[in-house]
This record gives sequence, C-alpha cells and structure tokens, in this order.
Amino acid sequence: MRLFSATALALSLTFSQSAAASRAEVDVGKQPEPADSVEGNYLAAVVAGSARDAEAAARYFGEALRGDPRNRELLERAFIAFLASGSLTEAFPAAERLVARDPSNGLAQLALGVRDLKAKQYAKARAHFQKGGRGRAADITATLLTAWSWAGSGDFAKAVETVDRLKGENAFNLFRDYHAGLIASMAGQREKTEADRRMKATYAQERTTLRVIDAYGRYLSSVGDTPGAIEAYEGFDKLAPRHPVIRQALDDLKAGKTLEPLVTDAQDGGAEVLYGLGAAGSQQGDELAAMIYLQLSLYLEPHNTMALITLADILERLKQPEQAMAVFKQIPTDSPMRPAADVQIAVDLETLGRGDDAVAHLERIVKERPDDSDALTALGTIYRSRKEWQKSADIYTKAIERIGTPEARHWTLFYFRGIAEERAKQWSKAEADLKKALDLAPDSQARERAVVLNYLGYSWVDQGVNLDEAFQMLRKAVELRPRDGYIVDSLGWAYYRLGRYDDAVRELERAIDLKPSDPTINDHLGDAYWRVGRRLEARFQWNHARDLSPEPDELPKILAKIEHGMPDSAPPTAAEVEKPEPGRNGG
Repeated sequence: MRLFSATALALSLTFSQSAAASRAEVDVGKQPEPADSVEGNYLAAVVAGSARDAEAAARYFGEALRGDPRNRELLERAFIAFLASGSLTEAFPAAERLVARDPSNGLAQLALGVRDLKAKQYAKARAHFQKGGRGRAADITATLLTAWSWAGSGDFAKAVETVDRLKGENAFNLFRDYHAGLIASMAGQREKTEADRRMKATYAQERTTLRVIDAYGRYLSSVGDTPGAIEAYEGFDKLAPRHPVIRQALDDLKAGKTLEPLVTDAQDGGAEVLYGLGAAGSQQGDELAAMIYLQLSLYLEPHNTMALITLADILERLKQPEQAMAVFKQIPTDSPMRPAADVQIAVDLETLGRGDDAVAHLERIVKERPDDSDALTALGTIYRSRKEWQKSADIYTKAIERIGTPEARHWTLFYFRGIAEERAKQWSKAEADLKKALDLAPDSQARERAVVLNYLGYSWVDQGVNLDEAFQMLRKAVELRPRDGYIVDSLGWAYYRLGRYDDAVRELERAIDLKPSDPTINDHLGDAYWRVGRRLEARFQWNHARDLSPEPDELPKILAKIEHGMPDSAPPTAAEVEKPEPGRNGG
C-alpha cells in the first residue's frame, strides 16, 4: 500500500515522468469490442488475462460464455475474471452454476457467502463459508468471515469463539486478536473487557501498520480515552510523518471530537477481513488474489478508502492507469485521502500522455486548495519534466512558501527546485537549494540522500570548483547506491570531465554492466574509450548508443562521432560536454 506524501508523490512523478488531470475529465477508456466468434473472444480473453487486464478479460470471457454457455472451462475462467474486475452482478450467477456442478469450489462458495453476508442472510452465509474453507488461505478467510456472520446474528460470544480457532502461526495471531477486538468492541459495554484486552494485544503486536493504529485509536476514542488515542496516533506520526489519515484523526481528537469506530456492523467487519487479505496479497505480489479480495471487500463496503487506494495501486503496478483512475474517482470527497488521490490521478494522466489535461487539473486543484503543497509539488514536477525550468522553479517556490518551517520530509522540494534553477542557469540559487536538501534529508534515508550528493557533486565537478568535496560526494553516492547505473555513470563522467580517462573507463564499464541498455551511458563509454586509444571499441559503443533510441538532439552528435571519431584535444570544456539530464543520474 502506498503512503501518500509530498515526497512519495514527487518521486513518483519524477521517475515515471508523470503528471495529473481533472476528475471530471478522466476517461476510463472504451470498452473492448467483442469478437465475432466464441474462439475469437476466448483468444482475446486469454491475451487480456496474460496482460493481467481483468476488465478486458471479463468482457471477452463473458462474450465467449454467452456463445458457449455449457463450457465449464469458460465458466470457471469467466468467473475469476468477473471477480477480479469487480463485475459481481455477473460473478454471482456464475458462482451459483459452479457450485451446482461442484460444491467444493471454494472460491465460488466464498463469493456466494459474501453475497449473503451483504444481504444479512447470516445463516446462509455461514453455510457457504464452511463449505469453502480448504487450505491455509481459505481457512483464515472462511473462519474470520464466519465469525462476522455470527456477529451479524448477534451472537458475539460465538463470533469471538470462532475467531479463536485461528492458531498455530504468528500471522494468524494478529488477524485473530484484531478481529476479535473489533467484534467485541461492536458488542458494546457487555464485551468491553474483552475488547480492551484484544485491541491492546493487537496494538502491542503491530504498531507500524496504519490500519491497526487507526482501529486502535478509534476504539480508544469511542470508549472515552482521548489521551490514549492521541498518543497512539502521534506514535505512528513519528514513524510516517503527516499521513493524511493520521493527521485528520489527530485534528479531530484535539478539537474535542469522538472518532467513529472503524467497524460498526457485520458488513464492515467482513469488508475489513477481505481488505486485510487483499492488502497482504498486494504486498506479496499476488495481484490476482489481491484484486479478488479487494473487489469483494468493496462490494460489502463501497466506500472503504484504503481498499480503493490499494486496488488502484495494484492497477498502476499492472500498468493500467485508466482503470486506476476510475478507482481513485470512487474515493469519497470527504476522505482525508481524496487530495492525494486527486494528485495521483494526475500522475496516471501524465503516464497516458495527457499532459495538458494533467496541468489543467492540477492548476484547478491549486486554485481550489491553495495550501495543497502536494498538488503544487506535482505541478512543479510536470513542468520540470517538460524542461520548463523557470516555471517549474516558480511553482516549487510556491509549494515551499506553503509549508512554513521546512522539515526533513521536505528535502525533495528543495532538491527539485535546485534542479530546475540549475537548468535555468541560476546556479547560486540552485547550489543553496541543493545544500538545503542535503541538510534536510535524514540519515535514515541514505539511499535518497545519494541523489542529492550525486547532483551537487557532479555540478561542482562540471564547474571545476570544490573538487575534493565533490568527488567525496560522488564516491559516497556510489557507496550508498552501488547498483544504480546512473549514479555510477555520473562518477565516471566526472572523471572524464577532468581528463582522468582511465578512471572514467573503469567506472563507466561498471555503469554499463548495471544499465546496458541506456544510450547515454553507452555514448559516455564510447567517448572514454576513444580518449584512451580503444577506438574500435569506442565506435562499437557509439553504434550501440545509436541503436538504443537516444534523445533526438543527441543522435546527430553520436552519428558524427561514428563517422569522424573525436578530435585529439585537451580535456573537454563544459561547452563541449553535455551534462546528463536530470531524471537520469539521480535527478
């Protein structure tokens, strides 16, 4: 699950070359057109499935199934695609047909049990869950959902007893105490002692998980322990500063408000089970299972913000930004995560090449929420990716003005503004910002500090100033990120700039090993080879750089070197050597 923050959003925009756009303008794309035959739809569904595009797979499998309704394999594959895509109105009838043929089909029983839990038909739900429990994952799912069905029936003692069947694995202990605590707290005063014990046990086991902290803080608030709730939230805030959920809770508590419990009924409880399992699956890289759990969770509680965020995050990882935007759009407007989701939609739109829409949307957000530093940061990063350096620097300045006293988490703002200022030929300002970024970046984020060390160190080498300190910075950056080919390339290119060609060859060969398909690194190594007299190898590297789609303005230079080589001369001047673009060597 992604933690949204100014840092995370800015880095996301930087490394994916993305931006933002208006919710009103979000285009979730056209529905795939069905083929003319069962076979055609089946093949299209298989292709969509291999690309992990559940929405398209569901569409094509559904069309194939309509053409061949008795085909069991089609039914099973369509059912899974329906679940993963959230097409539950189609999934439930398919599940009915599957269990009629095979009552032991655990996934179909799970789906039907969730349907009945939603309808408050708790006895029927339990019957489905009990038939579907097979194996470790199924057992924990079936046990916890069965417990919540008992809670829905009003038998809280039976519900807690059912949860306590989970034993034997450490992973089960957290789920057991967490859900037993939520069930007991839902029972009110009659189960307060049990709720206290279980919620405290959960908090003691896991103090670094947002959902646990939020549930515990809300529980303490609901029983009148406001100081305890504030302490729990503030403890997490020290680990992950200013998460929107945490900040909203703290603001409400300090304003004298009582927080609503995380779970208020059996449907919320079932949704929480499925969300937790989906989030775990997402972290483990099991996207299909995670999507199924999350879609079922959202069926029970459509406004579960964290389930929506997690699902959208999976879709982005699967390179489906249009579907991700559609999910972000469902986040309630009063959710503390909505501003971050609005900005993330912009990231997806920029990924799709809709940069103008992204800019318009972010400018609208900034106008509506002038203190939204995340939106300003995202907008500044878009302009920086477009090489509109001065405009980018001006936007970052506005973001910095909004934050007041800079904190460690704001280092990226100064770093990115420094890049924009350096490119706009305002070096004195850029140098000050890069130094400020280095001062702010915490030692605990050593790998992140490396990009600042790299950029400032290279810039000094490029200008021929502070050389001893500059090379110390570059070596430290490589030490912190020894497998970052771009940073290793930066050190090699710095050696080249100073005419230390043997050292340059050594480092640039390392960089090539790490990033063999980067045209710039290949070009750099070709230059270094030429200077040490390895001219056949130099032309080989330049040819390789040419074939790797270099930047349009670099291609003529590479072609000229392939044809004519390089003139014999002293070490190149700054005018002769193109400085690597930001976004490569740690920028």
